[in-house]
Amino acid sequence: MQIEGFEYSRVRGVDGVELNVAVGGSGTPVVLLHGFPQTHLMWRQVARDLAADHTVICPDLRGYGASDKPVDGYSKREMAADVVAVAAALGHSRFALVGHDRGALVAFRAGLDHPDVVTHLMSLDVLPTLDMWDVMHGASAAVGFHLYLMAQPPGLPERMIAASADEFFGYFLDVWANDPQAIPAEVRAEYLEASRNAVPSIVADYRASATVDVTQDGEDLAAGNKLRMPVTVIQQDWGSALGFDAAARWKTWTTDLHHQTTTAGHFMAEESPEEVATALRTLLNR
Repeated sequence: MQIEGFEYSRVRGVDGVELNVAVGGSGTPVVLLHGFPQTHLMWRQVARDLAADHTVICPDLRGYGASDKPVDGYSKREMAADVVAVAAALGHSRFALVGHDRGALVAFRAGLDHPDVVTHLMSLDVLPTLDMWDVMHGASAAVGFHLYLMAQPPGLPERMIAASADEFFGYFLDVWANDPQAIPAEVRAEYLEASRNAVPSIVADYRASATVDVTQDGEDLAAGNKLRMPVTVIQQDWGSALGFDAAARWKTWTTDLHHQTTTAGHFMAEESPEEVATALRTLLNR
């Protein structure tokens, strides 16, 4: 499946990795990064909306969808470098960046590593990696069981997930959506097939968030590095559910933050695309 009206190509990131990239519209560039267990198709409605007055770039992250799936190289620093390289190859030295879920962690790292490239940043429904691990404790941590499973050394997680891939990935599509109808059957099938074919790389991406990403984010926190561009965060109200102040967590990492909660489910770009597009347009005017 493709986003209607968008053109597709393979564009080189870093270390020879090529990403599957959809591009549409014209105007100032906006890059949209998908989450788990999805592909760039999650942006289909938001992307078409934004293409009215922006150049919209929607890649499959390395390890996902139709992009290359190297054995390693899944630190968010490397994945963020892919995004910067792809945008540059398409003629954009500066761009606004939006990420959902895993893509939001890549966007976060891109903002820290490339502050002169990322003009605006939007994060959908995550906390920064260090904060995510810090708030996941006690019985409430059961909601994030997949984080702990995929943090284990190579071997067992991959075998377990591959043995029941559709059930595993489908579980999250079901329980994380407030409106399951927002993901039509044909799109769901696309997500499941893409994830089924990418188990080792998806696990490697998650494993990096328990290892190298923790180290690199910790170094930035210790150095006082922050996101210097305007930032908008949209989240479900996980803070009240799990007992933490989500906005305060984000303020530690930002200099210009707008934080809001949504009644949409985790897949808010599909469940509430107008809300996401409106918030992004507001961010771009800051």
